[in-house]
Amino acid sequence: MTQRRVVITGAGTVNALAPDVQGTFAAMAEGRCGIGPLDFPDVERLTIRIGAQVRGFPPESHFDKGKLSLYDRFTQFALVAARQAMAQAGLPQESCDHTRWGAIIGTAGGGNATVNEAYRAVYAEGKNRVHPFTVPRLMGNAAASHVSMEFGLMGPSFAVATACASSNHALGLAFQMIRAGLADGMLAGGAESMLNFGGLKAWEGLRVMSPDGCRPFSASRNGMVQGEGAGLFVLETFEGAKARGAEILAEIKGFAMTSDACDIVMPSREGAARAMRLALLDAGIAPEAVDYVNAHGTGTAANDKTEAAALADIFGADLPRLPVSSTKAMHGHCIGATGAIELLACLMALNAGVIAPTLGFEAPDPDCPLDVVPNVARQVRVDTLMTNAFAFGGLNAVLILSKA
Repeated sequence: MTQRRVVITGAGTVNALAPDVQGTFAAMAEGRCGIGPLDFPDVERLTIRIGAQVRGFPPESHFDKGKLSLYDRFTQFALVAARQAMAQAGLPQESCDHTRWGAIIGTAGGGNATVNEAYRAVYAEGKNRVHPFTVPRLMGNAAASHVSMEFGLMGPSFAVATACASSNHALGLAFQMIRAGLADGMLAGGAESMLNFGGLKAWEGLRVMSPDGCRPFSASRNGMVQGEGAGLFVLETFEGAKARGAEILAEIKGFAMTSDACDIVMPSREGAARAMRLALLDAGIAPEAVDYVNAHGTGTAANDKTEAAALADIFGADLPRLPVSSTKAMHGHCIGATGAIELLACLMALNAGVIAPTLGFEAPDPDCPLDVVPNVARQVRVDTLMTNAFAFGGLNAVLILSKA
């Protein structure tokens, strides 16, 4: 059976940089930083008090009161991003076979804000009851379920929970299902909101968070900075998109996922390299054809050094000429949504020829000998790119995209 080509025809987002795609493109091109002081109850009890928080997002302006009681903050983000993506795709609902469309949405914490709210009610405020919709709001599949209901998508819909690789896994699985003929189209991406006292107190315990900013690949880096938001994309067949005259934003050429099977938190050079190698093989693309790598680049000592070594294993002597940037210093590490928000930087590179910079870069690290596009965006023609996601638990997911 001939494998079908899969393209992206719509994109939507809510993140700390902007409430939409065009605003995010502008912020990335200008090198704006969405990280700042956090504002929520009990933040003064935290050691780490900075993050990439979504501000100016009144839920009541997007949802009626009856529906709003059903949605955790991560689901709210997902629904708004999905609406934007579907509007851009211009998919004619009346002629779409809804039984062959679904929603796959990655998330690490699911309804973490709801969990925090429930614990506060019971333990801090002494209440004996929590919100009656606590369980439907906190479940990891809530965003995928509500997106499928909003658009009447009756095909495969589910959540993917692979920590920081959740979005890339969701996008990759959607790509594979469409390519194999198991679906005609998907809304795919990720959504996350863990910027609350309980969520960040747990992350503080790992001692991987920076108190003063994210500086991927820089010698002075001292940890990640968490963000929140969502990125959703319409994926469909190339043939279907062309037939209805849709604008094609990118073609997904390949995808691979691997497991390190060695440590629950420490990254593996071999596992990351194997994922990149297999993704290129799946795409039928040689390493030298890659024009840009959107790195996982968290700003932690272990991740950045390991990713740089894995990139050297794949690109070898060609690596010094290859732009490799991380956008996490702008929008934060959005955990389950991070790959989806970073995919926006990939679309900007492919369609506008603008590579988003690695913000906050100071002195180079000898262990990370990369062209990180430091601090200022770069105008470069990009025809093919790679985007990486390497998660706690040793779960790796890599996508290859190109111009259609």
